[in-house]
Amino acid sequence: MKRIMGVDFGDARTGIAVSDLLCSLVGTTTVIHSRNMEKTITQICAMVKDSDIGEIVVGLPKNMDGTEGVRAELCREFARKLEEATGLPVKMWDERRTTVEAHNILSAHNYHGKKRKDTVDAVAASLILEGYLAFCTRN
Repeated sequence: MKRIMGVDFGDARTGIAVSDLLCSLVGTTTVIHSRNMEKTITQICAMVKDSDIGEIVVGLPKNMDGTEGVRAELCREFARKLEEATGLPVKMWDERRTTVEAHNILSAHNYHGKKRKDTVDAVAASLILEGYLAFCTRN
């Protein structure tokens, strides 16, 4: 079985979470620091090869009423390019409130300032991946 990668695509930082071998929980996380979509995709491609990834899930930032804005379209474009670059299936996953939840988790564990800024995207990617893995096990 191949691992699943969760991605929280951002303007300056992109959070990455990778499942364990059983695809039942999040195994590792990291953050890519780049403002360039192509460089981010190149780094993800390297991670895909190194981690034996079989599927990618990209967070889709919807508005609270379920509509999609400019940011959602940018994430869809990123997902299309990522699918083309990796040759893997890339799914979109509703990421409403993941960043808010990530900040709440970090506050509860006393992460503040630069420490929080460097971690919040990885936590958000973990929440995207956890939601997707839970959905897969139910269906």
